[in-house]
Amino acid sequence: MQWSELLDVIFRWSHVVAGIMWIGNSMLFNWIDRNLEKSANLSRLSQGKIYMLHSGAFYDVEKKLLEPGEMPATLHWFKWQNFATWSTGISLLIVVYYFHGAAFLVDPSVHDVGPTIAITLSAAALLTGWLIYDAIWRTIGEIHPRFSTALSVIFLFAAIWGFTLVFSGRAAYMETGVLIGTIMTGNVWSVIVPSQHLLVEATSSGKAQNPKLSLQAKARSIHNNYLTFPLLFIMVSNHFSAATTHHLNWLILIVVCVGGAGVRHFMNTRYLGGGKQLVTSAWLAPAFAMGGVALFGLMFISHLEPRPKFGIDHPVKFARAQEIIAIRCVPCHSKKPSTFHSAPLGMMLDTPEQIKTMAPRIKYRAYDLANMPFNNKTQITDMERAELATWIDAGAHIE
Repeated sequence: MQWSELLDVIFRWSHVVAGIMWIGNSMLFNWIDRNLEKSANLSRLSQGKIYMLHSGAFYDVEKKLLEPGEMPATLHWFKWQNFATWSTGISLLIVVYYFHGAAFLVDPSVHDVGPTIAITLSAAALLTGWLIYDAIWRTIGEIHPRFSTALSVIFLFAAIWGFTLVFSGRAAYMETGVLIGTIMTGNVWSVIVPSQHLLVEATSSGKAQNPKLSLQAKARSIHNNYLTFPLLFIMVSNHFSAATTHHLNWLILIVVCVGGAGVRHFMNTRYLGGGKQLVTSAWLAPAFAMGGVALFGLMFISHLEPRPKFGIDHPVKFARAQEIIAIRCVPCHSKKPSTFHSAPLGMMLDTPEQIKTMAPRIKYRAYDLANMPFNNKTQITDMERAELATWIDAGAHIE
């Protein structure tokens, strides 16, 4: 196993584990916040209390600010899951998209940019994106939250569109995901955790806690909550090449982000506080509608063709199809590929039998989607794509 492959496995596994822990905590604490029950029996600094049943016993949980000097002996923080998720995600970006001459980052058919410039643009976009978002919410966010929300959404959509103009489709989606993850991590380490530190310091020094700090931290936590579903889609998007390589890939991602965040919104509005909830139909129907928006982006837009497919009107024999596959496909899809350490997805096309077995997949990727060979590294032509499709449509005979 090559070092890059080993690092890919280690960072990917760690990223998934840390992400489950972070997102799980985020979902749980947001659910608790929306179900807290307030009563006259609670202290003046209490924000509510809730009883929960899990693992064979009852949990008695209360959310509150503390009186001066009331700091408990043991205090549990929830922050390292986020850092582990972000750091392993950045490591994956470097290993997968920055290594190997940025082969996965750059697609000459999208924008013929050198690897050094592409990597620089990618890294700079992450830092710039966070600075723009944070500046919006530190300057006008508290005064005009709705306007700031609209501005932030427009900024994100513009970033998605811009990424698809510079990077390969798959990389543009990942760059968007890392940008979202960077914003979420910035919220944790520049607003949420510092606010919590100030609350702890005030209590430890015998001073009253500032409720504004709690509200600031909660606002950024809610931002992260709405970004979670779009981010999760992006994490698995490289398995849906019909979206990432489509000529309207930016629009597909925007629609899916709107749908995903919309589903999360109506799941949140389900809870009215104090243990009360909306009737199921009042929140579930809108949530399903927003899910339909995301599904529309995936299924309908991804089937819009940019132009009529190139076709031919003469039969194609297997010898010609095999010749095309040997030149354009086998460099990657073989027992001993020349472009990768191993055949992607384990798909090999060395023998006639392997070619016949994979014929439907070959047509789907090389002709219907026209996104293989990867970034068209082997320079397949439209004529050759049509010849493969014609041979396959005629029965993919290898005799």
